[in-house]
Amino acid sequence: MSDASRTAAQTIREGFEHYHARFSDITRRARTRFQQHDVAGLRCDLVERIDLYDECIAATDARLRETLGERARDRALWQAIRADFANGVSGLLDQELFKTYYNTLTRRFFGTRGVDRAIEFVATDLEPTDRIVHPVARHNYAIHGNLADVFVRVLAGYAFDVPYAHPQRCAERMADAVAQRFAHWDGDVQPFVAIELLETVFYREQRAYLVGRALGEFRHTPLTIALANGPDGLHVDALITDRDHLAQLFGFTRSYFFADLPTVGSAVVFLRALLPKKPVDELYTVLGRAKQGKTERYRAFSRHLESRPDEGFIHAEGERGMVMLVFTLPSWPLVFKLIRDRFAYPKEMAREEVMEKYRIVSRHDRAGRLVDAQLFRHLRFPRKQFEPALLAELLEGCRETVTEDGDDLVFSLCYVERRLRPLNLYLKEVPKVDALRAVLDYGQAIKDLARSGIFPGDLLLKNFGVTRNRRAIFYDYDELCLVTDCRFRRLPQAQNEEEEMHHGAWYHVDANDVFPEQFPRFLGLSPPQLEALLAAHGEIFDVGWWLELKRSIQRDGVADVPPYPEAARLGIGSP
Repeated sequence: MSDASRTAAQTIREGFEHYHARFSDITRRARTRFQQHDVAGLRCDLVERIDLYDECIAATDARLRETLGERARDRALWQAIRADFANGVSGLLDQELFKTYYNTLTRRFFGTRGVDRAIEFVATDLEPTDRIVHPVARHNYAIHGNLADVFVRVLAGYAFDVPYAHPQRCAERMADAVAQRFAHWDGDVQPFVAIELLETVFYREQRAYLVGRALGEFRHTPLTIALANGPDGLHVDALITDRDHLAQLFGFTRSYFFADLPTVGSAVVFLRALLPKKPVDELYTVLGRAKQGKTERYRAFSRHLESRPDEGFIHAEGERGMVMLVFTLPSWPLVFKLIRDRFAYPKEMAREEVMEKYRIVSRHDRAGRLVDAQLFRHLRFPRKQFEPALLAELLEGCRETVTEDGDDLVFSLCYVERRLRPLNLYLKEVPKVDALRAVLDYGQAIKDLARSGIFPGDLLLKNFGVTRNRRAIFYDYDELCLVTDCRFRRLPQAQNEEEEMHHGAWYHVDANDVFPEQFPRFLGLSPPQLEALLAAHGEIFDVGWWLELKRSIQRDGVADVPPYPEAARLGIGSP
């Protein structure tokens, strides 16, 4: 058994190392994609990298089955494999990534429902970054004299095959921005003593990022430089110094970064210092390590659930979904979404179509307006922690997903995402000025999604949520589709009184037909709110705007949606 367990443990380790090497190969392409304006290529790389994990798991699974033969499901053997594997990775900096890979394999071998502590690595009491003491590689720039000269050195330290178009102007604009934004720090126009930036460059969509912080004598602040590749060469598009703006850049509404990090855990430790409120699981996920993100999310939630044995799961606030049943634990900022067995009229899609919508979102530029929904399989929760009304609905309406196993419920397929305040409820709870701001951001959210190639489908306020940073986010994906798949139409004019008085649509409507003129009448906004929305974003109700946008996407690809506010931009050039 000892030889067999060691061989299997080594096979699993080699499988992860192969995956990790290929992950890095794909990630390193981002530099060339950025330099060549190859946004389409980068998006293909994103999909390839997401799919890579399951591909490598399948290959390792096949090798193990061939090696272990009839003993492939021998639990005693797997306990020995677990011990040998733990010994083999004990000195590695990113050993938690290895262990997650191992866990995935055991779950597939045994069809585990819930967690099997005898053969898996669980460690719900482990804080994942506590054992990471190796600092992430970084560049340090001491500040002496003219701050603009320091920024010239910074840009020189990050050379690309494409030259900087205006390095001196970029440096001066960054120095001016620092002086303006931090003049309140002890009244000093130059409040920093050093700038510290990660050695690894981060890439996503059309930009590259130098991620770091500025160090003062007694405090520090985020400082991230966003680079764009314009017609004349590279330039600094934005300087991100606001913690909330950085949180959005690394947020759960963005697609994953390409960052070829020597060790992922040490980068997570550094980023947590910049974003102390950001959960560890979201940092792993946005760095492209989605499986590790799921592991850390499960660990954190399991710890919390065990500490609240008397707290019950309840229906999530907001209107009940026709397609998804959504529940939550009030003290934890997540929601759990299950696909219903049958959809209420007029929903006519199949279960597989709903899953495909979520798959599209996971592989698309989310433009800061779509929640990242993680798919979990075979989650197990104590039955007693579900409120009676919710329990009854789960057992009656989600039998294709929910099974009873002793004192537990097991969910074969469940989407987990951050909980947001439904926009329709938010507008009733906040002062008028805040409600109006949310309505205007709702309009901007629709534009951002449209320009990134996404049509939400159902624009009702209940399908949008509000983050703690008061951003409007779309989270109901069952009718989401690509702009290029939509047929935007003007409302036909009634030809006679019979057509005009007809209940419902008297004209033929295909599944992909969209009538933008109809949107305002169903939103339920107050007259002042609707008037303000029309004034600021009236084009989203104009079929001509959508038709031109669709033509533009078909001709030129999706538009650029900067992942930070206009106030962070330096105005040096356009990407």
